[in-house]
Amino acid sequence: MGATHFLTRTLKRVSTEMSLQVLAYNMKRVIAIMGIGPLMQAIRA
Repeated sequence: MGATHFLTRTLKRVSTEMSLQVLAYNMKRVIAIMGIGPLMQAIRA
């Protein structure tokens, strides 16, 4: 998704940043596969 390096320092902060990047990637995949409607329905349930 365009990230070539981490913007934070220390292992704890880099771990948090990586987790957010993975979450964003997975959300983009879900939207591409299912669409936004079913995703929003699943979140509300």
